[in-house]
Order: sequence, then C-alpha cells, then structure tokens
Amino acid sequence: MSQSLLTHCSVYPHRSPAQPRHHTPASQLGSTARPKFLHLSRPPASRTFRPAQFRVNMAAAQAEDLKINTTSTKPIDGQKTGTSGLRKKTNVFTGENYLANWIQSLFNSLGDEVKGKTIGLGGDGRYFNKQAAQIIIKMAAANGVKKVLVGQNAIMATPAMSALIRRRKLYGGLIMSASHNPGGPKEDWGIKFNYSSGEPAPERITDAIYKYTQSIKELKTADLPDIDLAKIGNNKFGSFEVEVIDSVTDYLATLKEVFDFPTLKEFVGRKDFSFCFDAMNAVTGAYAAPIFVNELGADKSVVKNGVPKEDFGGGHPDPNLTYAKELVDICWSDNGPDFGAASDGDGDRNMILGKKFFITPSDSVAMIAANADAIPYFKSGLKGVARSMPTSAALDRVAQKQNLTFFEVPTGWKFFGNLMDAGLHLLLPA
Repeated sequence: MSQSLLTHCSVYPHRSPAQPRHHTPASQLGSTARPKFLHLSRPPASRTFRPAQFRVNMAAAQAEDLKINTTSTKPIDGQKTGTSGLRKKTNVFTGENYLANWIQSLFNSLGDEVKGKTIGLGGDGRYFNKQAAQIIIKMAAANGVKKVLVGQNAIMATPAMSALIRRRKLYGGLIMSASHNPGGPKEDWGIKFNYSSGEPAPERITDAIYKYTQSIKELKTADLPDIDLAKIGNNKFGSFEVEVIDSVTDYLATLKEVFDFPTLKEFVGRKDFSFCFDAMNAVTGAYAAPIFVNELGADKSVVKNGVPKEDFGGGHPDPNLTYAKELVDICWSDNGPDFGAASDGDGDRNMILGKKFFITPSDSVAMIAANADAIPYFKSGLKGVARSMPTSAALDRVAQKQNLTFFEVPTGWKFFGNLMDAGLHLLLPA
C-alpha cells in the first residue's frame, strides 16, 4: 500500500503554482495555523470518474426488494461544495430538503459508478449527526448502494474514515463534520465525501455535485426503518445491508502498521515521562481511551474531555492556545506533564505542547520527516515530501538536509491529490 507524508494549512489565499515561492516564518504563523494530522494515503486507482451525464437509469438502481419513494424537490441556493465539503449553520441543514438535496446530488454525480458498492458513514459526534445518518442510509439504499458501514453512534474521525476506506476497499465515505467549528442547534454542521483512496473528493466530483444541486428535481429514499446506531451488527433489508461497526478497530489496525506500538507502550510506561491528551469533547474522545489506555497502558487520567458531546461540552473544538486553554494551563503548571496534545472536532488537526512550551503547528510535519526512520512504516526511507504554501519552511530545510524531493503547492488538499493523480510517486515512501 503506497502512502504519502503530507501537511496542509488553511491560512492564506491560494496562489498559482507559477507564482514565486513564498515562505512564512513559523514564528509569524501563530496558533491559528493548524496542520492536518498525518494522512497516509495511496494514489487513486487508475479509473475514470464518470459524472452522471452518463445518466443513470434510476429504476435499475432501485433494488427489487426495496420500496423506493420518489418525492419532488427544487434547487436550494448555497450548496457549492469545496474539498472540505459543505458547511452551514445547523438550522440550514435541518431545513426542508437541504441535506437531502445535497445527498441526492452526490449520488446523481457518482452515477453508475457507486451502484453495487459499499460506502462508509460517520462523523464527529455533533448535534444532528444521528438524524442525518438515517437520512443518508435510506437515500444510499434508494440510489443503488449495496452496503453502508456506519460507525457506532454515527462516530468516525476523518483519519479513521480514510483508514476504513483503504482497509475495506470501500468506494468512498461520507463524514458528517464541520471540523473545528462549534456544534449544536444554533451552531455549525457540515458534510464531506472522501473518495476511494480515503482522500477528500477531487474537484471533478465536487463540481459535479454543485451542478446537480442547481437542477435537482426529485429525491429517492428507501422505505426502511431507522437503524439502531448504538448496536454493533448487521442489518439486512433484502439485498441492501447496513453494518454498524466499532469506529476504532480499523483505525487502530492501521496505526499498528505505521507505528511501533511495543516501543510506544514501553515509553509511555516510563516513570520519567508523563503526558496529557485533551479530546475537547469531540470525536477523538472515542479513540483516546482504547488507544492510549487500553493499548499503550497509560492511566485513564491522562485523557481530558474524553466523552464526545453533541455540543462539544459548550466549547470550541479548535486546538489552539485560546480554545484549548485548559490543556495549556495544565502544561504550564509547575507539575505539568512532559507532553500535551489536543485535537479538533473531527480529529485531523492537532496542537502539541511540551512542559511550558508550545510547538509551532506548521513545524510538526518537519519533525515527522526528520525522524521518519523511527517510524516503521517509513523504514525504507522517504522519497519526498510536500507542504502547502503558508506552512513554515522547516520542511524545506529537512528536505534539503536529507536530499529529499520537495513540493510546495497552494492551500487545499486537492493540490496534493493532483500530485498523486499525476503519478508523481516521489511523494511516496520508498
């Protein structure tokens, strides 16, 4: 499985690749520059995405053993999708047909390609996720999807969804999240689609979704009962199946392939080392105890705010010096831990702290690259690295020192995807 070492910051506007290179010192980026977690992903399979100008015969997509309801709708403004999906206030998504229009437009855009396939579904635990999951499952059945793997209680961190897609060879996955934005009836909600390599949907898909939101006329929904999302197991309805799965299992299996867990467990158990992790009452709370406590042997007290809540406990799940102040205060205390970390709403951004010091977020990928030989997955060495324009130049220096091929791209995961789509395997580990 080919995988890549990438980082991304959403701080400054895009620039054309033809423009001069620009490096912003890490000291000038501040705590709002949040890198993505390390995403390990392979290049997309060499197949052509076929938007639904190859019009799907929807009658053929309707399983003979399911009753499909068709209802009329009309376009709703403001549904243009980016690589981070569609984000609006919760009460916008709960409005009549707003979510359903977007989901139907997604399936219309994917066309025949998604028929008979298995997809993943989950989210960051915020308000409206469980209700939205029921809508999505019924529309998936009506649009020819064979099976949906949904995280227990509709929980699934973004990196965990990527791992699930790759390990289970899924067609793709839907993630219900508005990232680091607050959650609740009066706060934010969002949804995004990850494609077959676990990567955010490329532009050719998001553009097609938007096109269909502007002309949509009908919605298709299967007549199914709501799924008990709290109960792990299979639910079969004729040829359609919904499996509620543990959201940690596949992600943990991937982590064990990437990192040296026996060595990490030994390190965590040392008397001269202590750490604290703040899940900010967001999705990583579901992963913290199984990984840090059950697998690595840490005391359960190291996990703070470890229960995912629909409103994130009234907090703002943005891991920086302002919103993760509780962790900052702990790490700055005289008896503070040696290491501290916090993650955002959907678990793909982080903040790292030491004893009374803050690690500039943009430097984290440079630290990983500089010490890649300590990570089993990269034991053969790195062929190259890439970062987005506003990220600090620390990675450049590591690449130069280690004679690695280096790429700088505009802000946005789609630009990393473009490199992989172009077959530039220099981005990948040897």
